[in-house]
Order: sequence, then structure tokens, then C-alpha cells
Amino acid sequence: MSEPDPFVAWMRQATPYIHAHRGCTFVIAFGGEAVADAQFPSLVHDIALLHGCGIRLVLVHGARPQIEERLAQHGAQLRYVNGLRVTDATALRCVKEAAGTVRVEIEALLSLGLANSPMAGVHIPVVSGNVVTARPLGVIDGVDYGHTGAVRRVNQQMLRALLDQGAVALMPPLGYSPTGEVFNLSAADVARSAAVALEADKLIFLLENVAASAPQLSAQLLARDVAAVISATPELHPEVSACLRAGADACQQGVRRVHLVARQQPGALLRELFTRDGSGTLISAAPYEPLRPARIEDVTGILELLRPLEERGVLVRRERERLETEIERFVLTERDGLMTSCAALYDYPADSMAELACLVVHPDYRGSQRGERLLEHLAQQARARNIKRLFVLTTQTAHWFQERGFQAAGLEALPMAKQALYNFQRRSKVFIKTL
Repeated sequence: MSEPDPFVAWMRQATPYIHAHRGCTFVIAFGGEAVADAQFPSLVHDIALLHGCGIRLVLVHGARPQIEERLAQHGAQLRYVNGLRVTDATALRCVKEAAGTVRVEIEALLSLGLANSPMAGVHIPVVSGNVVTARPLGVIDGVDYGHTGAVRRVNQQMLRALLDQGAVALMPPLGYSPTGEVFNLSAADVARSAAVALEADKLIFLLENVAASAPQLSAQLLARDVAAVISATPELHPEVSACLRAGADACQQGVRRVHLVARQQPGALLRELFTRDGSGTLISAAPYEPLRPARIEDVTGILELLRPLEERGVLVRRERERLETEIERFVLTERDGLMTSCAALYDYPADSMAELACLVVHPDYRGSQRGERLLEHLAQQARARNIKRLFVLTTQTAHWFQERGFQAAGLEALPMAKQALYNFQRRSKVFIKTL
């Protein structure tokens, strides 16, 4: 069969994610810069696609450029103290005007249904309301922050009811107090609070300034490491740092995954959600790609991982029946259902030795330290079982093992039971590492 064209291949790769995301709740935050961009309709089309895939959406928007434009018209500007905005009466009036304008623009684009457009035949109800109760920041270190506030609570019942009806919930960076006051809020704070209240499956930040920070950010971060990353990289843009903190806090309060995506990259949101490697930075409370013992239901995946190397003669062929009986010897890593690497450990306790076998990394993920991770994990297991030496038999990967501390040895160095099974036709080379 000929290879499918890129579109067909992409659709097939995206299919597991389409099924996995259906019925999930995503909170997506973006700034007023996105709304002001001429390419914003393309982002709205992508959001409409998510809604069409059965994803429950909460959109949280900022309005900074729109606010600054109105402040300039009044001859004023937002004042910042210690990184926090000071919102006086004039600024609050501009905030309310800007937030209302942005809301209407978003609703208008989500209402578009013209023929021959990505929104043709689409009807997406969009609802906004007073779902955020806020409190004033008050006076901090002698500075009165005026109408700048923080989220006190989110009305999750109202939000869930809107989502249950198939609506997209739209949340501005505003909050309301029981005394009838309006407060200027951080969009990141609103998004984090909404995601936590809804126990959202994903919190997604579409950032304006992530590109300059990208070299300092890895593709995956654990929530517990975020504070150290921010401290170690003072060159991070304040917007990125704020969203990193909000994302880490959301993960620690139960949100499974937080994504930081560069908004200016065309289609970045879709690539992050529907491809295995994404396009941004993922924050999670637990490792995204766990290393775990293999289970009987993993046999098919392990066979698929081993088969190409078996066909090339790099590995000895293992039949399904044998693999099923030896499955407890295997460990593996997986990424969204794809097995990315595996290895096995066979003990020879009488000789205080163990064989490292079937160390394989998926072709798309070689050079990514997965092999080293498996090697170290199995070496730790061997040490725990009082194994003193680890050996491998290899025909084509000798240098990889030598670079990791294995030394060439003769056949006589192997346990007698292994010597009896040695295949002289393959002429595998022996390497041993002292643990």
C-alpha cells in the first residue's frame, strides 16, 4: 500500500485525541492582543472546531491593549507597583468599556455562519455573566490598589449549567463583589480559578510572549518544579511567569494538564491538542510519560515496537506466546497510548548477574534519553535484588552500551545457563557492566 497523503496521515494521528477529548472541559485563556490581531478569526475557527468535536469550552479573555487605548484617549495609563496593576476610577471605566467591546467582538465571530467559510452552518451559543465573585487587593505595603481585585470564588454551578446546554462560556477579566463593586482581575487568575472550580481536564494559555522564553522552557514541566524554573530564569517574560505560576497552582489543585502555547504560531492550538508531541509547554502534577511495569494488555504494543528491529536482525524474534509468559520482566514508557520504549531484565541470581534485553526506543523518539532512563531504572531494580553485574548481547549497538559503562567480555563471562543458549550463528558480542 502507498503511504497516505499528509492530510490523511494527520487525521489518523488525530483520531485518538478526537475521541479522548469528547466531553472534556477545557478552559482557554488569551489576551486582548489576540482579539486585536487580524488573524483572530482563524483562532475562532479553531475554537469552533473544538466545540464541534464535543469539547466543553470556557473562554477567558484579556483586554490589555484595548484598555491602554482608552486610557490614552483620557490622557492616563495603568500604573504598576511591584508587578501589580493599580486601577483607579478612570482606569476602571476604561476596563469596563474595553471588556464589553472585546466580549461583543468574540461573540460576533462565534456567531458567524457564512457559506464557504469554516463556520458555515455552525451555531455556537455564547454566554457571559457574573460568575466570578471578587475581592479587592486592598492596601499592600502602603499602596492602595483601588479597583484591582483577586478572584474570591467562581460560580461553578452556573458554569456547568451553561456547558451542559452546549454553550461556550465567555469570561472577561472582571469580578463582582456582594457590595455591587466591579474589580479589574488578571485573566490568568480568572482562568486558573475557573479551571479549578470546574475540575477541568485542561487549562490552556495562548501567550503573546512565549516565543522569546521558549529556549528556557522544556516541552514538559512538573508543577513542583515550576517555581525553581522561574527563579533560575529571570529573563522569562512576566506574562509567561504569571501563567507558569497559575498553571502549577491549577495542577496542584486537581487540573490534570496545563498547556502554554504561542498564540502567534498558526494552528498552534490544534497541534497542541491533536498531535502527540504538541507545540508548547505542558505542565502536569505527575510525569506525562510514565515509566511502568508492562501488563498483559501491553503485549501487542511491545510486539509492534520490537518487530522492525527483529526484521532487521537487530533483535532475536520473540513470539507472542513467549512474550505473554515473560511480560512481568518488561518495563515501558508510553505517551498518550503510544508505547515509546521498552526493555526487559532477566535475572541469574546464582551468578549475581542479570541480562538487559529488548531495549528498544520508538523511531520517532530516539535521542531523547528514554533508553538511558530505562537502563538506569532496570539497573536500580537489579541492585535492589543484589545483582552485581549487568550484561547485554548485541550485534549492532555495541557503541551505545560502551558509552554507558559496559565493557567487552568473552562468552565465558556469562552465566552457564546463558552460555548454553548462545546462538553462534548470530555471533552477538558480550558486554558487562559492574553495578
